[in-house]
Amino acid sequence: MALTFHYGSGSPYNWRVWLALEHKRIPYELKMLSFSEGDTKKPEYLAINPRGRVPAIVDDGFALYESAAILEYLDEKHASEPRLFPGDVRQRALARRMVREADQYFATAMEQLVEHILFTPPEKRSQEPIAKARAVIGEELAMWESLIAGDYLAGPLSAADFTLYPQIALVLRMERQQPDLNARVLIGPKLTAWMARIEALPFFRRTWPSHWK
Repeated sequence: MALTFHYGSGSPYNWRVWLALEHKRIPYELKMLSFSEGDTKKPEYLAINPRGRVPAIVDDGFALYESAAILEYLDEKHASEPRLFPGDVRQRALARRMVREADQYFATAMEQLVEHILFTPPEKRSQEPIAKARAVIGEELAMWESLIAGDYLAGPLSAADFTLYPQIALVLRMERQQPDLNARVLIGPKLTAWMARIEALPFFRRTWPSHWK
């Protein structure tokens, strides 16, 4: 039985799981959930994830949510190449550290922008928290510019790349709604080249959020 991937379009946490499934060439059934129709709060979905959030997977009756945990599970169950946490023990530790950093630091500022841009009408937006979040995003991007260890963040392509790229992409998406966010200028040359490499992956376009097309 193929794995079922419960997905909500545009969420970077969902997107990382989709990239990981494609990278590892794991067969899956994509089940799109609608936020506006309240699909994540319906009883049948709450039986899979009682927190009522996406993503989640159901693999032969085993339900799992939280995107970072899902990536760990996929890589352990499907241990053949390509790996999400590749290389020796130190390389894997580096990739895990970067996943944690992206979720703990970059995503925290990203979520502030989501709250004050995507979930707030233009006429009600407060520019002060947006400016503060943008400043943190700038500091984080400068940090990541110095952290990148090769063609990809942790050396080989890994879960770290599939974690950070969707977060940056969402920030750039918000720039379309608030052009003075001017986030693209914060991305340095190494990260710019890295993003282009991610976008050139053969499966990348299949995972692009449907409502962004």
